Amino acid sequence: MSDTTIFSEEIIQNANAKEILREICEDLEERGYNSIKQVVGYLISGDPGYISSYKECRTKIQSLDRNSLIELMLKEYIK
Repeated sequence: MSDTTIFSEEIIQNANAKEILREICEDLEERGYNSIKQVVGYLISGDPGYISSYKECRTKIQSLDRNSLIELMLKEYIK
């Protein structure tokens, strides 16, 4: 039995964004930072300076489209 499963590009991008965001939060918390406050500060302002450069968290979050990330988070919240 070899059924082919088709995933939309949006589903794959959302899964990648979730994983990157989880990694960022784990790394920031490992360093003793409040990951939620840092991510919220970045999402509201767009200033990557809110995110620590520890373990390249700043670079990782900048790889995500900020508006898409906010949209994804809102969709997940209201589910």
